[in-house]
Amino acid sequence: MFVISRIGRQKNNPERYNIYLNDQYAFAVDEGTLIKFALTKGKMLEQFEIDEITYEDEIAKAFNKALHFLSFQMRSEYEVKKKLVDAGYGEAVVLEAIRKLETLGFLNDETYSKALLETKKKTAKKGPRAIKQDLIKKGIDKSLQEQILSSYTHEEQVEIALQLAEKEVRAGAKKTPSQVKQKISDLLMRKGYSYTIVNEVLDQIELEREDDEWQHLIEAQGDKIWRKYVAKFTGSELRMKTKQALYQKGFPVEVINRFIEEKENEA
Repeated sequence: MFVISRIGRQKNNPERYNIYLNDQYAFAVDEGTLIKFALTKGKMLEQFEIDEITYEDEIAKAFNKALHFLSFQMRSEYEVKKKLVDAGYGEAVVLEAIRKLETLGFLNDETYSKALLETKKKTAKKGPRAIKQDLIKKGIDKSLQEQILSSYTHEEQVEIALQLAEKEVRAGAKKTPSQVKQKISDLLMRKGYSYTIVNEVLDQIELEREDDEWQHLIEAQGDKIWRKYVAKFTGSELRMKTKQALYQKGFPVEVINRFIEEKENEA
């Protein structure tokens, strides 16, 4: 049998109390645990009661640590569990702390997943495939992943993907329509959109070039290609290599032929 001989508030943490049994320091508890077990000076405790108190205090400490972790931003259950396990708390203590967090509404994977979806849509403009990877990394259950992603409508995906595409169009003034479309396609695929969405967006993008624009583009890109090949080839081989390179960049044949003719006349 043990008797509480003294209870002292900690100097560095006034919300925690040192418990002395039989005039010797035994353990510390937070104020909630102190009240729950009605710990007062002179109270007698059995060993099983001490074990129960210290276990409850471990849960309280894990709970408070998790609350601090959650105070910075929303987290998934997986993230909180990993944080507590890494901090050295046992599996049983962690599960009890998480259950308490969920009961009190501090932890909810469905709410978290919905918020993550909206954030990734609005700030990163990600597609479903990329957001699914984010959910997987956060340890979200597969069935919940599917439920959350099903709310990301086809219309929303097209609208957001178009915003990304239009930005690439504005940045691609010095590129051919073919080059711009490739940039758009690559970007949307990296962002996690499906081929169906990519093709639908590309069909809605207008990328026509006027004659003077083609001339400006081929002068900007063609000169570099011409210099590269004129040092290695001559005659028909030079023309063929240059044509192939420019055609792959999306230049029309008539624009390419006019450019090569001008270059040969300069020689």
